[in-house]
Parts: sequence; structure tokens; C-alpha cells
Amino acid sequence: MSLPLMPKATAVWLVENTSLSFEQISRFCGLHILEIQAMADGEVGIGLQGIDPILNGQLSQAEIDRCQADHGASLNLLNNQLPEPSKMIGMRYTPISKRQDKPDAISWLVKTWPDLTDGQIQKLIGTTKNTIQAVRNRTHWNITSIKPRHPVTLGLCTQAELEAVVGQREAARQAAETEKLMQAKPESEPEIDADYAFGNFASNLTP
Repeated sequence: MSLPLMPKATAVWLVENTSLSFEQISRFCGLHILEIQAMADGEVGIGLQGIDPILNGQLSQAEIDRCQADHGASLNLLNNQLPEPSKMIGMRYTPISKRQDKPDAISWLVKTWPDLTDGQIQKLIGTTKNTIQAVRNRTHWNITSIKPRHPVTLGLCTQAELEAVVGQREAARQAAETEKLMQAKPESEPEIDADYAFGNFASNLTP
């Protein structure tokens, strides 16, 4: 069964923006129903940016409405005929017809995953740091026409490549938080003079 792009982020959006049942979202995103419930309770997915599957062309509003009206129905993923970009060694080659889409993909990445570095974005979609900085700073010559669009649906990278980059960034963030907590040690308790303590104990035993 085909799954949506970024299943967890899609599940977060569906939990927050629809009245679909946990079971429906679970089936559609390929996640355990308890994980969906934990998302709704705010126990997991904290800080995870939801992804709108309608904007990505993976669901239609009519399909969501159909399943909201019948909680026994299952969501059907829209067929996506985008070709998988071929794996290449070194710099990624992008067909000329798709190069004009790169600023849109950069805009989506910096908006959805602001912690991604310029280097990660550069390798992911085969662009330049100057272009990334221009989109970040809104100084790009065509900034008024740039619209955030998912790089996978644009055919600029694969879902697996995107998830790998995001996963690396998330792992680094969690490692940094763990390191910060480890460094925040509680103040040490004052040392106890063993001889003094034993002397007081002995004096209390003297009749």
C-alpha cells in the first residue's frame, strides 16, 4: 500500500485540521493507532510541522469530506505520476524544465524545516548557496512569484532522501538537547565531616 509523503507530518496535519478518526488516519499514514492518539494528546510529534496533503496533491478535499462523513471509509491516496529522480554520483542533475521550480522547493524547505542548513538543502535539490540565501532573505529577483512547494512533488528529490536529511537534523537537535540536560547538573550537596558526625553520634550514646 502506498503511503503519503512524510507520513508523520501528514498525520499531524490531519489530526489538527480534520475530524477523521484515529483509525482512518492510522490506515492512511501507515502508523499505529496509538501513535495517532498520542499525537492528538500532544505526547508525540511536539514541534513537528504538519504537511497539508491537499496542497501536495495527495488528497482532495472531497475525499476528506467523504471519510469524515463515514468513519468506516478509508482515505484513498491520489495517484502521483511524478518520476523518481535518478541517483547520480556527485552534484545532482536537474532537467532544465524543473530548474525554475527550485526556488519554490527552497521556500518550502526553509519554511517547513527552518533548522536545515544551506549545505543540506544544496545537496538535497542540487541548488546553490546564493540561491538559498536569496530565498531565505527574500532578496531573490523573483521573490514575489515564489510559492512554497514540496520538493518531492516537484521531482527534485525522493521521499527517502528528504526523510534522511530531516532525520539527521532531528537526531542532531535531540542530541544537543540531551547534552544540554547532561550539563545542567544539580548543585552538589555539601560534604559531611565523617569524624564530626561520628563524634556527635557517640556523644548521644554516652549516659
